[in-house]
Amino acid sequence: MDFGMKNRLARIIKPEDGKTVMLAIDHGYFMGPTGGLENINRSITPLLGYADSLMLTRGILRSQIDAGIDIPVILRASGGTSILKDDLSDEDITVSMDDAIRLNASAIALSVFVGSKNEKQGIVNLSRLVDKGYKYGIPILAVTAVGREMARDARYLSLAVRIAAETGANIVKTYYCEDFEKVVETCPVPVVVAGGKKTGEREVLELAYNAVKHGAAGVDMGRNIFQSENPIGMIKAVRAVVHGRLAPEDAYNAVYKKESD
Repeated sequence: MDFGMKNRLARIIKPEDGKTVMLAIDHGYFMGPTGGLENINRSITPLLGYADSLMLTRGILRSQIDAGIDIPVILRASGGTSILKDDLSDEDITVSMDDAIRLNASAIALSVFVGSKNEKQGIVNLSRLVDKGYKYGIPILAVTAVGREMARDARYLSLAVRIAAETGANIVKTYYCEDFEKVVETCPVPVVVAGGKKTGEREVLELAYNAVKHGAAGVDMGRNIFQSENPIGMIKAVRAVVHGRLAPEDAYNAVYKKESD
């Protein structure tokens, strides 16, 4: 792994503690105007000072994010379906490496639907991006997407993240589950945990705490931050758990509630 690749990874996963808080706002690439993302400048810009990186599409990056903000970008590079389709796994690579370089991406992300009817397509897409990423020194983040019929258990998630790592992904994003340490132990690259659908603030902090406790390199959260009643308080509280190792209840009371008062 050359200097450029290592340097980009170090901007995302902080060398001081090996942890990261990613802010994901790429939902619109298949969900359209998601709640909380209708106006990016109003809802997301105030959060950027508290995120270690920002995961988004090139359209939103170009049109809505101030180029003067010093935040590593994880560029969503897969797509081709919408929530109107029954099968979201029918994705392809939608961003060229040249454009990712023009946009100064610190990493490139795509989804891999292990177990879906388009499993091969997703894994081959990942392989192609890995080849291009190593050519230009840009890390690849594989998002292990889970279909409606797939169980989010340690057996399945271990399979999905290991396949992504074996294919060459530098970071793998997946879901938290019971026996999560087994997922991490069998994956040779850093694993970050997805926030998933919006839940209560305490539950989200518990998720972040348990994920890091059981070996995750951090979290990649979106709706549980920007759809919170107090998004700034929420991302600060998540940071306190991930980087500060604060207990969930302490983070809720000392950080989230304090910001809400």
